[in-house]
Amino acid sequence: MAARKRFTLSALEVTLTVLFVVMTTVSVTLIIMTATRSATTCLGPTPDPKPSYLIGVGRADCTGPPAELPLMGYANPQQTAAGIHTRLFSRAFIIDDGRRRVLFVTVDVGMISQRLRLEVLKVLQAKYGNQYRQDNMVLSGTHTHSGPAGYFQYTLFMISSKGYLKSSVQPLVKGIVKSVERAHSTLRPGRIYKNRGRVDASSVNRSPHSYRNNPQEEQNRYDDNVDKDMVLLKFTDLDGDGIGALGWFAVHAVSMKTTNRLVSSDNMGYAAYLMEKHKNPAALPGQAAFVAAFSSSNLGDVSPNIEGPHCVNSGLACDYLNSSCPDGGTKECQAFGPGEDMFDSTSIIAHNIFTKAKELYASAVDQVTGPVHSAHQWVNMTDVTIDINATHAVKTCKPALGHSFAAGTTDGGGDLNFTQGAVEGDPFWDGIRDALLGEPSNQTQECHWPKPILFSTGEMNWPLPWHPEIVDVQIFTVGSLAVVAVPGEMTTMAGRRLREAVKQELQRGEAFSDADVVIAGLSNVYTHYISTYEEYQVQRYEGASTIYGPHTLSAYILKFSHLACAIAQDRVGTLAPGPPPPFFQKNLFNLLPAATLDRKPDNSSFGDVLEEVLPVYRRGDVVSVTFVAGNPRHSGDVRDRSFVAVEMQDDADAGADRWTLVHTDASWETRFFWLKGSERRSNATVEWRIPADAPAASYRIKHFGHYKSMKGLRPLITPYQGTSRVFRVIDSFYSE
Repeated sequence: MAARKRFTLSALEVTLTVLFVVMTTVSVTLIIMTATRSATTCLGPTPDPKPSYLIGVGRADCTGPPAELPLMGYANPQQTAAGIHTRLFSRAFIIDDGRRRVLFVTVDVGMISQRLRLEVLKVLQAKYGNQYRQDNMVLSGTHTHSGPAGYFQYTLFMISSKGYLKSSVQPLVKGIVKSVERAHSTLRPGRIYKNRGRVDASSVNRSPHSYRNNPQEEQNRYDDNVDKDMVLLKFTDLDGDGIGALGWFAVHAVSMKTTNRLVSSDNMGYAAYLMEKHKNPAALPGQAAFVAAFSSSNLGDVSPNIEGPHCVNSGLACDYLNSSCPDGGTKECQAFGPGEDMFDSTSIIAHNIFTKAKELYASAVDQVTGPVHSAHQWVNMTDVTIDINATHAVKTCKPALGHSFAAGTTDGGGDLNFTQGAVEGDPFWDGIRDALLGEPSNQTQECHWPKPILFSTGEMNWPLPWHPEIVDVQIFTVGSLAVVAVPGEMTTMAGRRLREAVKQELQRGEAFSDADVVIAGLSNVYTHYISTYEEYQVQRYEGASTIYGPHTLSAYILKFSHLACAIAQDRVGTLAPGPPPPFFQKNLFNLLPAATLDRKPDNSSFGDVLEEVLPVYRRGDVVSVTFVAGNPRHSGDVRDRSFVAVEMQDDADAGADRWTLVHTDASWETRFFWLKGSERRSNATVEWRIPADAPAASYRIKHFGHYKSMKGLRPLITPYQGTSRVFRVIDSFYSE
């Protein structure tokens, strides 16, 4: 009985204990719920439960030596750098969903070369291991035609750029890597919003004759013969504070013309400048915490010179079919507008892009959610087979450029007697080609028909191949947004067809039922233009520059659709990487002579003022001062090292010599001109366009540089600086 009694008591104890625990738990739960309600009432609404990403943004100067280096874009040997209009920047955006990440970098450069991408990947992998790779990193050029050249490893580009120039390559690699480092170091939880809107009065089709050769029913689907929509991503932290913006818009960055010799980011770069200044008004250019970038898109036939072409020697309209003039050929047929000069046009187009971006940013509410994916392959673009139907297939070709390539465009015509729209060769030029470079094979001529081949670059391999064979194709997705990294310049209709094909493949996956596809042009490797099959038949500049033949677009659609299908079905891991591109170590040549020793006028020093400022200026005036200067190439790595400073005196304490830096050579308001004179003497002129909101105060202008001399038998690089007299900015000549 005693044992049974103890058992009964133990059961009772257990029962009481359980009741006690339950009651205590309920009480504690009620207390916690009450406290939570009280805290919620005090602290505000419950945080938005929508998922977020890790987001990092970064920007870095990538400006190269602004003297004597060829500028990349117009292939004009006489267009060499001679100063700075605006500095060039690399802007990086990292998006991480917790499992995968992607890195998108837009660079103020003509285009991304294969060599540049390989160099950047090599540095990033040494620093971050496998975090940034060829499959999840996209490099895209803004397509400014006013950035230094010389960062290619293929012969055609090296010839037009005076070779492979380390002085051009290194600032680009270092600047891009630095922007990625800054984005990586600022990774934090945030959200992304998407918006879309129309940018008017900023773009026209420069080859409407080619565009109209596309099927009429296809043209009827669109209101315009260029894509006028901008797609914008808005990046915020979890508190809703803006940290960056990334937009895609199709327009050539050629507001700065072939006559320009100043390093310049052109319209797309200036639009980014304006957006960053809008978000951080007090920051100097390139130093704002907010990072804004505008990436190129399917801009192949899209010009910002919206007044269109006319013959500059007569004022008459150019020939519609071949864009030439009776006297002067293609060189005299030039497109202009909308400004009074190229600086004004750059500003107008940039402000249009910025104004729309600001509006889209402010009204963006469509949150991007969903996983991150990336897919990449290397493709031999000279050997892609496309099945037209069950019994007929076509192929791509070895690279070749047509006669109309040498004609240039209405944004920058060629010097010789070539015209756009040439479907027959010229015996004179063909004879010179055959004698110097060799005649194209029958197979290549047949493959490229109706293109009359000027340069059969795929059959030219000395001292290195003239054009790439292995090409990157790449797509990344963030939620339902897909970014297609196109390795060249797609025309408007070519881009539309590619977007449709990629969207159709993505929609095979449930997660992409509302897929939105954008094209990031000039990405990863440069392969000139990509026109439609119908545009190719016309053989204007864009068709003549479609180097893999008439079925180039079909090949890209096939390859990009394959990537999109892999993403939609979540089988990216099964994709074969493809044949890797070459990384040439030998036969890279440099035709740019070393910078010579600097000399100065007798009884002067480097930095001395040759032409002084005036004592007084009004807002809107242009201040100009000229210094004895050295060659800017002697300043070495010029990233983050301005040649110019505009300083304002602190008048609060009249006895103090205190100055505030208000502008550098990264500022839109300044222009830095370097002029190489005779006997190795050179001058530097600094102009400051006084803005309308400049405070009435005392100012001075400084110039910084380096000169090269000899110390015994060894060259010596010495820094110098010069300072103008102090001058006054007033409201008007009647106000003080």
